Amino acid sequence: MKAVTTSVQQQTRKLKRERNFWRTAIRNKYLYMMSLPFIIWVFVFSYYPLWGWTMAFQKYKPAKSFGEQDWVGFDQFKTLFQDDTFYLVMRNTLAMSFMGIIAGFAVPIIFAVLLNEVRSMAFKRFAQTISYLPHFVSWVVVAGIVTKMLSADHGTVNEILMWLGLIDQPIQFLAHGHYFWGIITISDVWKEMGWNTIIYLAAIAGISQEMYEAARVDGANRIKQIWHITLPGIRSTIVILLIMSIGHLIQIGFEKQFLLGNNLVRDYSQVLDLYALEYGLQLSRYSFGTAVNIFNSVVSIILLFTANGLFKKITKESIM
Repeated sequence: MKAVTTSVQQQTRKLKRERNFWRTAIRNKYLYMMSLPFIIWVFVFSYYPLWGWTMAFQKYKPAKSFGEQDWVGFDQFKTLFQDDTFYLVMRNTLAMSFMGIIAGFAVPIIFAVLLNEVRSMAFKRFAQTISYLPHFVSWVVVAGIVTKMLSADHGTVNEILMWLGLIDQPIQFLAHGHYFWGIITISDVWKEMGWNTIIYLAAIAGISQEMYEAARVDGANRIKQIWHITLPGIRSTIVILLIMSIGHLIQIGFEKQFLLGNNLVRDYSQVLDLYALEYGLQLSRYSFGTAVNIFNSVVSIILLFTANGLFKKITKESIM
């Protein structure tokens, strides 16, 4: 009898949930209709292309149909992990990624905190506008500016260093591999610093001004207010963006490395995306290039879930 009663109660709760679902769907039908184009866009450009991952398990030939392709299992991945160049590329990718996270993550936070302390609104707006303008400049233009500034032939950086007496003759920065990672990191920070600062300024704007007023009444100076109010107030934003950055640790693109790199620094400039382009598409090894991209995506997912789990345990903050 109890079992029958429990079964009836479960069915009743299920029916209530279904009714509530449809009521909510009808009530928010316009919101769902507005989101439909974005859902279609995500499906077409993010999920439908995953069908192409099947090429990584084939010896893909463009002239053949899907049913005529030769299936080779994990042979492409075996070739990938047996290639010495792959490990060199991973070293470069991880090195530039870690440097980018450390510098590209800390500088916008510091800049946002400093801008928040500026009392002149005119100067604050001017500084913020100037700082995020490089974000809208393409990497082609940025690479040209960086190349010109680092040129050994009357380049700005060499001229300043020689004027200060730090060097006796110009340095060919883009011809030495041990400078390349630093050049990429500094260029990326300069280009994206102002844009990334906007997020932190928005988070700081959400902190109650009453907390600052109470801190001033208690005698806290600006440094103490930053340390005890501003930084804790934007901690959630910092953690979420850090988790997302870790998830994209090896997906750093290839534009800046491709545009600023050359044969002299090849051992330091190649990253995974460039590796997939040069050893995959350019050599018509489509299956091998797909295998590289699958490795890239799988590692990114693992890093994202790992970072999310660690921060959830340590800081009680997470993105899911």
